[in-house]
Amino acid sequence: MPDPSTTDTLSTPRASLVRRILDRVQGSGAQQPPELPGLMVMRFDEPALNSCSVYEPCVAVIVQGSKRLMLGEETLSYGEDRYLIVSMDLPVKTALMQASPERPYLAVGLRLDWRDIASLMLEMPPATARKPETDSRAMATGALTAPLLEAFDRLLALLDQPEDIPALAPLIRREIHYRLLAGEAGWRLRQIASVDSQSHQVARAIASLNTRFAEPLRVETLAREVGMSLTTFHHHFKSLTAMSPLQYQKQLRLGEARRLMLSERLDASTAAFRVGYESPSQFSREYRRLFGAPPSRDMADMRWQPPAQIQAQAA
Repeated sequence: MPDPSTTDTLSTPRASLVRRILDRVQGSGAQQPPELPGLMVMRFDEPALNSCSVYEPCVAVIVQGSKRLMLGEETLSYGEDRYLIVSMDLPVKTALMQASPERPYLAVGLRLDWRDIASLMLEMPPATARKPETDSRAMATGALTAPLLEAFDRLLALLDQPEDIPALAPLIRREIHYRLLAGEAGWRLRQIASVDSQSHQVARAIASLNTRFAEPLRVETLAREVGMSLTTFHHHFKSLTAMSPLQYQKQLRLGEARRLMLSERLDASTAAFRVGYESPSQFSREYRRLFGAPPSRDMADMRWQPPAQIQAQAA
């Protein structure tokens, strides 16, 4: 249950962000303004309950509505009183839980800049908050604060003053990174940004896996490339992603196959081979396990949806 005092503190900057998003995104959809690379502004007028996408390192703030994410077999839900922080590329299933034309789902997200974060870490005092012993996931939520909301509001306001973007946008981005590092989930950024950490090594392996997911996976080779023993690599990979490397690769493959069938109208067998499957029957079994329906039925259901709902699959 949100703290009423916190809700009051957030109401003014939230109301301003609601107006800015509604002014900028007239109908359901997601926008990535070219003037501000890495920024995404979202509005959806209907729930979307079975989406699959790869989240890049980012911070996301729900201005109106709520969302559920599944990382591996774990479920994380958040809404208007918390922000989401993702510290490495992660394949997730998502569901927009609350959205209607009268009260659309509104959100804003920003890709993290690791150089900026590393620079701030050198200037800030050492973190006093310690990582929870039982939670080292690379995706988590933190308590939303008025200064963080206000920084996002000022960043979006620059879209109406494009002449100010070159001078002011880097300062506001840096402030957002500072607020995240100083917040309760800041240790998650520190553990990835520290180049001598095992989390940083796993992040490098994930970046490599994301570019080669259609190839046969040799976990021993991946571990060796980042200088870790196989046992240590397995342990830290699962600790961060809630999946084994093979499960991670499988979800990447299935999500990309779904995108290919939807956007390029490929048949299931062609999409399966494109993402690295040798057996169409194995592909169909694993696809059904992840999405709840075989590829042919899932595509039939998806293609009946309006374009904005289809776009929500990647938001």
